[in-house]
Amino acid sequence: RFASKTMSSSSSSSSPLPTNTYCHAAQGHEFHGPYHDHEYGFPIRGNDNALFERLLLEINQAGLSWLIILKKRAGLVEAYDGCDIQTIAKYTQEDQDRLRNDERVIRNKLKIKAAVYNAQRILELHGTHGSFEAWLNAHHPRSKPEWIKLFKTNFKFTGGEITGEFLVSLGYLPGAHHKNCIVGKEIAKVNPPWMLAPKDFNWEL
Repeated sequence: RFASKTMSSSSSSSSPLPTNTYCHAAQGHEFHGPYHDHEYGFPIRGNDNALFERLLLEINQAGLSWLIILKKRAGLVEAYDGCDIQTIAKYTQEDQDRLRNDERVIRNKLKIKAAVYNAQRILELHGTHGSFEAWLNAHHPRSKPEWIKLFKTNFKFTGGEITGEFLVSLGYLPGAHHKNCIVGKEIAKVNPPWMLAPKDFNWEL
């Protein structure tokens, strides 16, 4: 999944970032640049709809390039009613059929059904934990394999790559940025969850 975020780049060869990293390749890119600089690896706090949007984007990326998702993002979010969890949880078959005929989204039946199921599941988590964010925090820290197992038992269309990248993108797992990336240093200032775990925590157990 990380490899899917790498691409060729015309950035200067003098960059301290290895050329095979997303941090290097995203430099100056119309779509990857803003995502890398302002979202990737940054925690999302106090906004469950934004968390759900990120999960929706990661699920829709499966089998496709991340660039396709970033290009379609605005239209996809609009088609899914702003990624409002309450609204999507109530989607009928008619709503799902509408999405399957909407060019703004990835018109995959299973991905659309997963969006509805996952929204409904998150509402259940609201009942037990107060919010999706609180549920994530209640299970942090966990190793990547443990997170994958947890997501598979709670959500649809959340395999290893999707779950791992979702959590890396939100700072629950490390690895979003190369050690020389200045953005990574900015993220450290806002205490992403993985940095609050014990220093000897085994993320790959």
